[in-house]
Amino acid sequence: MFSTSNQLKKIGVLGINRRNTEYTLKYNSRRLYPLVDDKLKTKKIAVDTGIAVPQLYGVVESEYQVRHFDALLKSHSDFVIKPSRGSGGEGILVIIGRSKNMYRQIDGTLLSAEEIGYHLFNIISGMYSLGGQPDKALIEYRVQFDPIFEAISYQGIPDIRVIVFLGVPVMSMVRLPTRMSSGKANLHQGAIGAGIDITNGDTLTAVWRNNIVDEHPDTANPVTGVRIPHWNTLLHIAARCYELTGLGYIGVDLVLDKDKGPLILELNARPGLSIQIANRSGLLPRLKLVEQHHSELVNLDDRVEFSKQNFGHKE
Repeated sequence: MFSTSNQLKKIGVLGINRRNTEYTLKYNSRRLYPLVDDKLKTKKIAVDTGIAVPQLYGVVESEYQVRHFDALLKSHSDFVIKPSRGSGGEGILVIIGRSKNMYRQIDGTLLSAEEIGYHLFNIISGMYSLGGQPDKALIEYRVQFDPIFEAISYQGIPDIRVIVFLGVPVMSMVRLPTRMSSGKANLHQGAIGAGIDITNGDTLTAVWRNNIVDEHPDTANPVTGVRIPHWNTLLHIAARCYELTGLGYIGVDLVLDKDKGPLILELNARPGLSIQIANRSGLLPRLKLVEQHHSELVNLDDRVEFSKQNFGHKE
């Protein structure tokens, strides 16, 4: 773990102030932020360019639609409800099935239609949105995670975060839900973050509650040395998000569905920096290297290959 300012500087750890001034402000035009801050817009532009996303079942944005949401979902026994402009996993409701006229959450708790309606009202009123602005509730397909994660995840869906700079994947990690995180892939709520070797998709060291760990606290299975399937495809999808959004510095969150394969979950124009802890490596040297060679990388394959050649794990 990083301990002193000299050590941080030596390995090139990127701090939030430098990230803001030298990367997000410089390479991310403010006019493009709505493309990633609004999940519905992200989903639409991804679909338009042929990138797979979880299927959208419906959008709720009025009191009338809230009162009739049950009719919208009559053909779906499981689904996810999320705020279009939410962040940090707040406001997401995962329904895995039904019991008579009740809806079952991932932890087994049953909710009535009235309780789900109340949650939808909270979403559209802006309770979970950036800046508290009125929002929309997205109702979409519930991802069924790839079997590779079965032994190292608790209830929820693991996701893969890739930091992409000028179209080059520079660092990645997988976030694994735990009992502490209530099945959510959110590090601040207690999920595990395991670094990923950009070259081959193997998980590296993992961090949980600021501690380096080798195994999942709930399953006791190793979280290091796991090879992520479809890794090359995941890297190419992440790299394509540069053209998709026009944003130079972004976090791309992907999931692996057991039947549908890689899907984009969401994009972030201000990705957090804890990915450096999970990888035990700083972002700054990688970003500077991309800046030096960006003009030489003329297409998508060039950018992904540059990433694999330069940012793989070194023993």
